[in-house]
Amino acid sequence: MTLPVPTSTLGWVVLVLDILLRFVALGVIPGNRKPSTGMAWLLLILIEPIIGFTIFLFFRARLERRRVARQQEAIAAVRVRTDGLDLGFDEDMLSPQLQSIVALNERLGALPMSGGNEVQLWPDYAGVIHEMAAEVDRARSFVHVEFYITAWDEVTDPLFQALVRATERGVVVRLLFDHLGSRRLKGYHRMIGRLRRSGIDWHPMLPIQPLRGRFRRPDLRNHRKLLVVDGSVGFTGSLNLTEPGYHSPKNHRLGREWVELMVRLEGPVVGALNAVFATDWFVETEETVDLVPVHGAPDRRPDEIFEVPCQVVPSGPGIVKENNLRMFTALLYSAERRISLTSPYFVPDESLLYAVTTAAQRGVEVELFVSEVSDQFMVGHAQASYYKALLAAGVRIYRYPAPYVLHAKHFTIDDTVAVVGSSNMDLRSFGLNFEISLMLPHGEVVAALREVEDTYRALSRELTLEEWRQRSPGAKYVDNVMRLTASLQ
Repeated sequence: MTLPVPTSTLGWVVLVLDILLRFVALGVIPGNRKPSTGMAWLLLILIEPIIGFTIFLFFRARLERRRVARQQEAIAAVRVRTDGLDLGFDEDMLSPQLQSIVALNERLGALPMSGGNEVQLWPDYAGVIHEMAAEVDRARSFVHVEFYITAWDEVTDPLFQALVRATERGVVVRLLFDHLGSRRLKGYHRMIGRLRRSGIDWHPMLPIQPLRGRFRRPDLRNHRKLLVVDGSVGFTGSLNLTEPGYHSPKNHRLGREWVELMVRLEGPVVGALNAVFATDWFVETEETVDLVPVHGAPDRRPDEIFEVPCQVVPSGPGIVKENNLRMFTALLYSAERRISLTSPYFVPDESLLYAVTTAAQRGVEVELFVSEVSDQFMVGHAQASYYKALLAAGVRIYRYPAPYVLHAKHFTIDDTVAVVGSSNMDLRSFGLNFEISLMLPHGEVVAALREVEDTYRALSRELTLEEWRQRSPGAKYVDNVMRLTASLQ
């Protein structure tokens, strides 16, 4: 690459700076980064050093120190509270390999496995919102709500009305939502006005407010979804609190709706969900939350699964790096017969890609459920760039039909363990988002989740390697460019 000869003093300054930034980048960028991430940043900087380095510095600012300090303080408090607790779980019920993964999750995420829980799967979008509203109407002490995207609309109104009724009878209602994630939806300011007039104690998470000293990498998100009632009933999964078309005229015109999966929980695991909420509440407000549960009469249901061991795994910046990815890859390598993966955004790093393809190559039946058409242009093309390697390794890819977006996030390993939560299998969920995952090593839960996966398969069309090879050179080019941008973390 030949640099132009400057004809002015300013030109010489720019030239020297250009060369200096390239030289500095070679020794700074690769440090403590994955090779793919380092190479992506280096390529950007070597193409255009000044602009590239400016973008790098802008996105390098992770979390404010005070936020990290509060987060570490809260996690330490959770460790103290859970240390030595009898959570009704006998680890000898699990294989030695699963025992080691449970220990890994607790060591990195602070929360232990608990036994004696009741689990119910909820693939019904509107139904689970009404179910959450019904639980809120039974609340006696407190309700904790935390969702990445939150909108007060015709679909979520039953839940919000229940929250308002709860405050009117003296129940403490706390609400957290991601600032930028929720702000981009139509009706945000109207929702804020309604919240201000209600008795709900609400706060945006990760607010971008430079004049108040609140500034960080702008693409960080709190992507968690959870609701806790009295510390005795909880919900978590993939659902955002909005109507299934996300208030987009284009989505409504196309008939595009999101397909989700939530889990209803009772038992000691709800305390772990509440601890995650309490940590995020303390980080945002510096206020502590009472974690003592208020137990009501059990609500036994015929479709519930009983005596389920559960472990909550929170992840995100400020926690041990990529502990959700570590759990995912450890479980994938433990598979002996079958792996079923559901992820709307499958953009793996090298370790996850190798875990999936290696499983297929050693004879494990591996299937991946994704959407036929992604709702996000860049992510969709980045994801598509991995299909050839997956198909060649023997992974069966099923594409859920458009216009629907399969947004559920879960996977099953053999007949042994299921994982459900908010985390996608992509670089963003591993490195930039605050996520929550739930590991359930229980055969009946796996069987129930397999029924959900069976419905996906019945509706989906399988993608073949031969078909994928027929794509145009232009499509392949865009896929590869977007794959590169996905590594800029």
